[in-house]
Amino acid sequence: QVQLVESGGGLVQPGGSLRLSCAASGFTLSGFSMSWVRQAPGKGLEWVSTIYINRNTRYADSVKGRFTISRDDDKNILYLEMNSLKPDDTAVYYCADGDRTTGWVKQYYWGQGTQVTVSS
Repeated sequence: QVQLVESGGGLVQPGGSLRLSCAASGFTLSGFSMSWVRQAPGKGLEWVSTIYINRNTRYADSVKGRFTISRDDDKNILYLEMNSLKPDDTAVYYCADGDRTTGWVKQYYWGQGTQVTVSS
């Protein structure tokens, strides 16, 4: 059974850092392009970052230079290191298979996401 479970979110002040994790079961992360997407209150899903099978990475302009996506193949876990957080980063963050930059639709096997709130 394919399942993705996100964790690591929380409340952080502007300029702070968080590391999100996504544990996968039922499939091997390293065999797929994997992405982080987020959903801010009242908005649709927004692509954040992708790591490809060959470990190349890609970032949305809004997070480039601040966020780092990575993958632990031994643990089958996807990470998102977030630094210099801004209030605009406030959202529920999801991990997902795929590498599209637009047109995301939440799938049944996605997790509940992890809430990131950036506020003073």
